[in-house]
Amino acid sequence: MSVRFYNCRILTMTDNSIIEGELWTENDRISYIGPKKDASDKTFDREFDCKGSLLMPGLKNAHTHSAMTFSRSLADEYCLNDWLHKAIFPREAKLTPEHVYWFAKLAYADYLSGGITSCFDMYFHKDENAKAAVETGFRHVFCGAANDYGGFEDLERYFVELNDYDPLVSFIYGFHAEYTTCEDNLKLMSELAHKYKAPVFTHISETAEEVEGCKERYGVTPAVLFDKLGIFDFGGGGFHCVWFTDEDREIFKNRGLWSVFNACSNLKLASGITPVYKFIENDMKIAIGTDGAGSNNALSMFREMYLDTVLSNVETKNAAAVDPYVILKAATSGGAMCMGLNDSDVLDVGKKADIILIDMNKPSMQPENNIVRNLVYSGDNSIVKMTMIDGKILYEDGKFTTIDLDEVICECNKLRKDLA
Repeated sequence: MSVRFYNCRILTMTDNSIIEGELWTENDRISYIGPKKDASDKTFDREFDCKGSLLMPGLKNAHTHSAMTFSRSLADEYCLNDWLHKAIFPREAKLTPEHVYWFAKLAYADYLSGGITSCFDMYFHKDENAKAAVETGFRHVFCGAANDYGGFEDLERYFVELNDYDPLVSFIYGFHAEYTTCEDNLKLMSELAHKYKAPVFTHISETAEEVEGCKERYGVTPAVLFDKLGIFDFGGGGFHCVWFTDEDREIFKNRGLWSVFNACSNLKLASGITPVYKFIENDMKIAIGTDGAGSNNALSMFREMYLDTVLSNVETKNAAAVDPYVILKAATSGGAMCMGLNDSDVLDVGKKADIILIDMNKPSMQPENNIVRNLVYSGDNSIVKMTMIDGKILYEDGKFTTIDLDEVICECNKLRKDLA
């Protein structure tokens, strides 16, 4: 499929400048970006008049649990530990591959309508989830979810099979967290990382209690423990990173590890506020994710970007503590690089055609004093006019091309009764 987008502005994310002109795609790649160009000798499957709206790279949800849409607005009264053990773990024990298939599709509809073109997903029943991703056309990066309750026996199989499953699907090693993973299993994780020279990701320092518990067990913080065990010898990173010490940040910086922020979830579960500005001041690798719908409850990257910016202002008592462009870059190219999607990070010739169109005629995008700041401070899912992944338009003007939303909603509401 070939598409010509014309009469558009283009934010490539290689820098914060905006190009006026057009963008062409051929199959799954970008074939042209630049000024208006004579296309009379070309034949396109579609020519898209953008009417002055903005093309940019898709948002990358760098930490989520997609099929946890089943738990949206359940157990909202709990903090993290009680939320997990009283509400989530008992229901997750009942999950079947069918549950994950349908609830993941519901998440994909949420992602696409919010301009998200890929996710870094830590969850169960990955085989059925991979099927849902390919059927939808969504770019899905799986993260291992192993812990003492199970999953380690399948980690190596998933690493081998899912990385050869489909171009839209990949797998990166991971485990749930220190507090759900015994020392023997942590060592097993390290052995797998070394066997394949592979990065590893995990939840880390999400709550103060988690950090204190690790200190009681091992005498050090989770980041120090994982570093000593060699888990991060080939890269990777952590989700949340709320209660990092200066030493933790130094480890992550020196090893080139990714810190993925999840502001909404941390606030909702009363876990704390990540000092995002400290990570930026230390020139660390950062990305942004929504976490799951049970602890957010939205799956909006716009809301995450807003909070990561303004919470730093409050923490520092400085309204210019964080540059919005840095946050937008973390939510786009940062997330792509974190997930190993090196050809989906920016808009450029030869890069993957993972593109969104922002409707600049929405009231929240006007006036255009500063488009990047509008995106971060006043953007929401309603401004997303079109979402393209791998050169295919999957969402446009409120409609999906690969998802029967009525069917998905019907199936999810049937299946949620199994999890009561």
